[in-house]
Amino acid sequence: MDTLLNTVLWDGKTVSDLLTIEFLASAVGSVLGALLILFVGFMIGGWARKRLIGMGQTYAHLDITLFNFLGNIARYIVIGFAFLFVLNTFGVQTTSFVAVIGAAGLAIGLALQGTLSNVAAGVMIVFFRPIKISDFVEVNGQMGTVKDITLNYTELAAVSNVQIIIPNSQVWGNTIINYSSYPTRRAEWVFGVGYGANLKLAEETIRTTILADPRAKADPEPFIQVNNLGDSSVDFLVRVWCDSGDYFTFQADMKRKVKEALDAAGVDIPFPTRTVVQVQG
Repeated sequence: MDTLLNTVLWDGKTVSDLLTIEFLASAVGSVLGALLILFVGFMIGGWARKRLIGMGQTYAHLDITLFNFLGNIARYIVIGFAFLFVLNTFGVQTTSFVAVIGAAGLAIGLALQGTLSNVAAGVMIVFFRPIKISDFVEVNGQMGTVKDITLNYTELAAVSNVQIIIPNSQVWGNTIINYSSYPTRRAEWVFGVGYGANLKLAEETIRTTILADPRAKADPEPFIQVNNLGDSSVDFLVRVWCDSGDYFTFQADMKRKVKEALDAAGVDIPFPTRTVVQVQG
C-alpha cells in the first residue's frame, strides 16, 4: 500500500500528494483559472473582431472585405495567446511549443505559397483599391465589369456576361486599366471625306452633329481638324469628351449619325478605288 501511495504520477507528485486537500484545491484553482483565461480570451477576441468590422461598416470609403479579414486575424491571435497562458498555468513550457508552431507554420506556408500570394495580393487590392466593385477594367488581358473581390480571386463579368475568375496575384502583379476610374473619357473618331468635298462644310457638319447629342461635352473644347491626307480621302480627326458611362454607346452612335449627316449635306465619303490599265501587246 505504501508503495502505491509513493508512486510518482505527474509533475513529481505521488499518489499521496494528489490525495491531499491542498493539492486538490490547487488543481481546481488551476482549472478554474484556465477556464477564466479562455473565457476572457474569447471575449476580447470577439470584441476586437467586432470593433474592426464596425470600423469598415462605419466609413463608406473603407472596404468591408479587408476589415472582415483583419477582424478574424485579430480574434485568432487573441485566442492563441489565451491558450498559451492556459498552458503556462498548468506548468507546460511553451517555448518549445511555440517553436513547433513556428516550424509547422513555415511548412504550411511553403506548401501553400501560391494561395498565400493570392491572399497577400488580395489584401493589397482591398487596401489600396485600384479597382472596385462595378468598375469596368482590363486586367491580365481580360476585360469586364468587376463583380466581386475576395482575398483569393477577383471576379469579372465580360461584355458577353461570361464569368472570368482571375487569381489576385495575377491582378496585383499586372497592369490594370480602369476605364471607370475617372468620371469622363475622350471619344475619338476618324472621318474621311473626298478630295473634292467642301472641307469647311464637312467640318461644320461633323461638329454640329456631334455637339447636338446631349452626351457630348462642350468643355473641354472638342477637337475637329484635318490630320491626314490619305490615298483616297481627306481625314478628319475628331475628339470629344463624354461621361465614362456613355463612352461605348456614344462612340458607336456618332459613327452612324455623322455618316448620315454628311450624306444629307452632300459631302462625299470616298472608298478606296484602284485603276487597272491593260496594255495591248
